[in-house]
Amino acid sequence: MKFKDYYEILGVARTASNDEIKKAYRKLAHQYHPDVSKDPAGEEKFKEVAEAYSTLKDAEKRAAYDQLGKHASGQEFKPPPDWSSQQGFQEYTFDDIDLSDLFAGFAKGKGRTHQSGRDRPIPGQDYELSAQISLEDAFRGTTLDLGFTVPEYDIQGQLKSVPHAFKARIPKGVTNNQKMLLRGKGGKGFHGGHDGNLYLNISFVPHRLFRVIDNDLYIDLPLTPWEATLGTTIKVPTLEGAVNLKIPAGTSSGQKLRIAKRGMPKHNQEFGDLFAVTKIIVPTTLSDQERVLLQQLADASTFNPRHHFE
Repeated sequence: MKFKDYYEILGVARTASNDEIKKAYRKLAHQYHPDVSKDPAGEEKFKEVAEAYSTLKDAEKRAAYDQLGKHASGQEFKPPPDWSSQQGFQEYTFDDIDLSDLFAGFAKGKGRTHQSGRDRPIPGQDYELSAQISLEDAFRGTTLDLGFTVPEYDIQGQLKSVPHAFKARIPKGVTNNQKMLLRGKGGKGFHGGHDGNLYLNISFVPHRLFRVIDNDLYIDLPLTPWEATLGTTIKVPTLEGAVNLKIPAGTSSGQKLRIAKRGMPKHNQEFGDLFAVTKIIVPTTLSDQERVLLQQLADASTFNPRHHFE
């Protein structure tokens, strides 16, 4: 089937109101009327304009046409696989049919659904939104105030931009880049059709301390050379307050020290883990006493971290 862009034929935007469509039709119908136009192709253009107006002036035909999507005029295309059943065109295979014939038989085709054409439900459109939340909100759960604008048909069949505002509850344990389904929060259904769904793409705002991998948290843990060498106990921050972590003597830089069940919550009431990644930091300035002590250590120590070079 070859696609015809009815909006392009009438010279209006896809968001044009009924009045704008009617005004464009009257102007073009007069311009290309066979009794007026001297254009050799005027009669054909007149038929195209009438065909476009016949579909777009009817709210249900227009809604069904919009579901076909946007294609280049004259491009070969087929409606979506379930489009015919939604519109009541069970007898059409679309193999050898003109778009004008399809919409000319719109009312007759819908009659086979045992519903009046004016009352046939059309489902609302699905939409996607993105939202960023803090790691703390993901840990505890939160409620977001969301809003977006969608095109909807009013009771007169005119297409308008309508703001949607609502609250969305984000449960604790949501993961980074998770897609949440909010049923019935999409576009409004037409003629009793169910409202569309909203798909909410959740992402985390980068945290100043923690990194997230699945349900585990990672934090860089700076240590002095003497803390790493001698061992110590250090307070490490978590999303529920600081905990004491024992640093074993002889800890090397880059080791991962596990703090069990201090990561992100899971849906099964369990928690991930927190991993403290050690980083040994050396002082950049030294007092005279510190310099003397370190020099004494250097003179007395037999430790050679580069023995494998020999």
